[in-house]
Amino acid sequence: MAAFIGEPIMGAGGVLMPPESYWPEVQRICRKYDVLLVADEVICGFGRTGHMFGSERFGIEPDMMTLAKGITSGYLPLSAVMVSAHIAGKLIEQGGEFAHGYTYSGHPAACAVALANISLLEQEDLVRRTHEETGPHLKARLQELLDHPLVGEVRSEGLIGAVELVKDKQARSRWDDKSTAGQICRDHCFASNIILRAVRDTMVFSPPLIIEMSQIDQLVDGLRASLDRTAAELGRA
Repeated sequence: MAAFIGEPIMGAGGVLMPPESYWPEVQRICRKYDVLLVADEVICGFGRTGHMFGSERFGIEPDMMTLAKGITSGYLPLSAVMVSAHIAGKLIEQGGEFAHGYTYSGHPAACAVALANISLLEQEDLVRRTHEETGPHLKARLQELLDHPLVGEVRSEGLIGAVELVKDKQARSRWDDKSTAGQICRDHCFASNIILRAVRDTMVFSPPLIIEMSQIDQLVDGLRASLDRTAAELGRA
């Protein structure tokens, strides 16, 4: 048995968005050749993309999903694996039971936090709000950065986004040291009390789902100011 494993949106690699046709085609190929489709929902799960899971956003039905981070919003460490009924059924049919377990499976304190966290997601309507309000506002504000001399591309889905920095906008070229601009910009962001991560020369971020519109404005305005300072430091202003 083979399996294809991937993130709906590649997070740590720089928030790389797949073409709309990508995941449906991957699923089609997996179904055709009886390959298990495993979605890594550690970053995309629990509302981050404006859907409860990133798989929903791209219209796929994975055989398995790995979960962490958003399941407790990081208040306590917990991870999980969701398994489709046909896989569990096959194990029960051929083995008599769905035997599985990990050293800390079902830790009561971590699971209690997860239940409370998921309850808050539902009570505060955060997934819908991300999809209809804060996510679109973040996308619109990020588009405004495209006129900056350092910005080659912006991309976002829900409340996960990236701003890619380039040395030359026309050639879309980068610095020889591919972390130069990113590290400089990150330091300016921290000094401005906004938190972004530099993945080489790409600024990535995934703010809390409770973020307000005014805080999104503060984030993007602070990033623009940090980009200005970075450009001046690099002699690209």
